[in-house]
Amino acid sequence: MTTQEKLEKIVRILDQKKATDIKVIGITNLTIIADYFVIATGTSTTQVKSLADEVDFQLGQLGIEPRGVEGVRAANWIVLDYGDIVVHVFYPQTREEYQLEHLWADGEQVDISSLLIDESGAQA
Repeated sequence: MTTQEKLEKIVRILDQKKATDIKVIGITNLTIIADYFVIATGTSTTQVKSLADEVDFQLGQLGIEPRGVEGVRAANWIVLDYGDIVVHVFYPQTREEYQLEHLWADGEQVDISSLLIDESGAQA
């Protein structure tokens, strides 16, 4: 699976599980940490954990395992590191506090609108 295919899969999983404010930032030209950050919000710590678990489960079904997972116990910021893509699932106040989008503002804001389900339930 290519990085692009994995990125699209992650965004679709998060969207289908009702994550809010999903953003993708391309960071290839800024750091060697990863190629992309995916940032999403869950409305409760239960949903934050559920979102992270679903990404982990569905990618695991494809044979893709994270290099590391952090934050599961507190469930206010869970990080799944897939090497080329790092997924950040936040509780709303934690996301506001850390403001990753501002820290990585020099990154490329990737348009994911075509991957998201619109209000009527149809693929955009």
